[in-house]
Amino acid sequence: MTTNKLIVKNESEERILRLAVLIDADNAQATVTEGLFAEIARYGEANVKRIYGDFTSPTSASWKKVLQTYAIKPIQQFAYTTGKNATDSTMIIDAMDLLYTRKFDGFCLITSDSDFTGLAVRLKEEGLTVLGFGEKKTPIAFRNACHKFIFTEILRPNTNNINIENSEINIKTQELKHVDDLKINFPVKFLLDALDQSIDDTGWAHLGTFGSYLTKLQPDFDSRLYGYKKLSDLIKEKNNLFIIEERLATNGVQKNLYIKANK
Repeated sequence: MTTNKLIVKNESEERILRLAVLIDADNAQATVTEGLFAEIARYGEANVKRIYGDFTSPTSASWKKVLQTYAIKPIQQFAYTTGKNATDSTMIIDAMDLLYTRKFDGFCLITSDSDFTGLAVRLKEEGLTVLGFGEKKTPIAFRNACHKFIFTEILRPNTNNINIENSEINIKTQELKHVDDLKINFPVKFLLDALDQSIDDTGWAHLGTFGSYLTKLQPDFDSRLYGYKKLSDLIKEKNNLFIIEERLATNGVQKNLYIKANK
């Protein structure tokens, strides 16, 4: 059985996670497609790419333009009854069928709908990695049901209007540089509490261990929401909170970043 450990691949890793990407066209925007698949590529390879919705509807017109470009297989689902979402049921059934093939290491669920919370929980119970992608309106229950949740607002091209305050997003600058310019609530206590749980007997924490613990505590935590491309950039900038130390790895080539609280 595969592990449910969240893995972000890097150049030194040989194994690539096999991912099934399932998109809820009723609750996702086509404008995020390029950024979405670039983000997914950080975690593994999208072996299956399917999108679910009623593509006879004018509201799905934007998706038709990107299906061929990104080789996404459309699963047509007519709305048989007004007020009932048949798309959700079809996507969930497909996910379970794919699960039982035992060919995948994880699933990417692109939706802002809380109806997929149970599916995310079920997939995690099977030991699979679950990555969620959705808008700021996504209920916290679904976000926390995933190993990692990414706000799709930060994946849009020319992002210049995102706002995060109590899970709401409000980023005013396109380049997403400094939190002081964004006027958002920077989670100081959360970061320091997580660091306290990540340190070893010497009082230092490996950056990778710290980052992994942050995601376990809060799956939707993302340094990009606070204007930093990577967690290491955030740590280095916040020298009033953290002390950093670079150590040579055992291979004598790479350097590892260790941090501790600046008390």
